[in-house]
Amino acid sequence: MEHLLTFLKGFAMGAANVIPGVSGGTIAFITGIYERLINALKSFDLKAIRYLLKFDIGSFAKHVDFGFLMALGLGVVASVLSLAKILKVAYVDHPILVNAFFFGLILASIFSVGRMVKSWRTVEIVALLLGLGVAVSLAFLSPAGENTNTGYLALCGVAAMCSMIIPGVSGSFVLLLMGNYKLVMLDAVDNLRQMKFAESLPILIPVGIGAVLGLIVLSHILSWLFKKYHDTAVALITGFVAGSLAIIWPWKNAIYSGAIKDKVIAWDRYFPSFTQTSTWIAVAWLVGGIALIAVTEKLAAKPGA
Repeated sequence: MEHLLTFLKGFAMGAANVIPGVSGGTIAFITGIYERLINALKSFDLKAIRYLLKFDIGSFAKHVDFGFLMALGLGVVASVLSLAKILKVAYVDHPILVNAFFFGLILASIFSVGRMVKSWRTVEIVALLLGLGVAVSLAFLSPAGENTNTGYLALCGVAAMCSMIIPGVSGSFVLLLMGNYKLVMLDAVDNLRQMKFAESLPILIPVGIGAVLGLIVLSHILSWLFKKYHDTAVALITGFVAGSLAIIWPWKNAIYSGAIKDKVIAWDRYFPSFTQTSTWIAVAWLVGGIALIAVTEKLAAKPGA
């Protein structure tokens, strides 16, 4: 049962990472597995390598919390492969509704994350404002152009993976800013699902190598921060999560480059008119996201949950 629940949490993380502006790390934090995930990832160290060289698989699996990572990883992969095409269509055809749902989910999660800070001192408030500022500033950056250079793809993997495990900072949105969101998350993943390996692997392999490297480095840094400066780290994350609301704001129009077709260079955000039925439908989806977090918290608070 534990592995099934972990699989489902991984599935939710994978779904979140497909949508630009939503962080899988936020989902991990909300579902209570974030610190365990970071500690498991940073366990891939020299000791783990020694276990493998000795073919001591049992000790290796215990050291890196392999059962947990396997269940979570399978959930993420299953989600990305199964939802990539569905979310591609949904995000293109109904971007306001998709963003509204995740906006509500993230809005509700701010309070969940913030409550983890045991003591709000000056340093925690500064960390909160720093995280808020960084996340909001990302919302107003102009995306770069698509780039298939192998080194750049590896760099995309580093940046995207680092942001994927930082709650409030979306890996997909970082890929969007770097110009390769469509290339990696939509086209390459969809080609892999259709077993078009010649089209997908030259893109996904360098991205994957970069992602692994970024994951190893950042997991060690985050684990150290949580052990030494827990409240400050959580306050910083709370700022990231709050600031990401500017990125996921549902009501915005893409501004395209006149020279390059379909290249988004900025977003024109606006406040919706509540005289339109479509606005109330979006609000309903937003409330649905809030309700999902509320129900999740209530279930998690039950004894034995």
